[in-house]
Amino acid sequence: MNGKTVWALYGVLGMLLPAGSSFAADKTGPAPGSERYIVREVRREPIMLPFYSVFDNFDYKIHGGVVTLMGQVTRPTLMSDAESVVRTIEGVTKVVKEVKVLPVSPADDRIRLAVFRKLYESDSPLFRCSEGAIPQLHIIVDNGNVTLAGMADNPSDKHVADIRVGQIPGVFSVKNDPAVEKP
Repeated sequence: MNGKTVWALYGVLGMLLPAGSSFAADKTGPAPGSERYIVREVRREPIMLPFYSVFDNFDYKIHGGVVTLMGQVTRPTLMSDAESVVRTIEGVTKVVKEVKVLPVSPADDRIRLAVFRKLYESDSPLFRCSEGAIPQLHIIVDNGNVTLAGMADNPSDKHVADIRVGQIPGVFSVKNDPAVEKP
């Protein structure tokens, strides 16, 4: 096929598929400013921030154009950066911050690393959950109290995580709170 034939085919396809067809709509996603669009972007944007890690957790509530950001972060700048990116999403009229900045604590830092190692070491059944840029189980440590948030593949993963984290010295309590992907 020569260049003219290819362009002719594109022209014919363009006439056969009107701009408003469902085929065209499927590729574009939800309409900017719609609630589905806001949900998709609020779920995506904060976790794309450069310093977001396995030791941070964002959650949100959306009511109309009002987004309430919740969760825990290890850096105050992460909270303000998340607010800034959410504020720029089309359709968002207001951002309410209910994000807790975790206290600076060498003891908590030690626990964070110990929990990470215990959950994701190579002989752990949860090792497969560590694949990807950010593991799906998030480790939140606040004054020796550990909260596991994010996503677990199944109930047995939650149980394994609970047992492994409970074995770490210095951990006062474990709140095992991830959502389960496959109940």
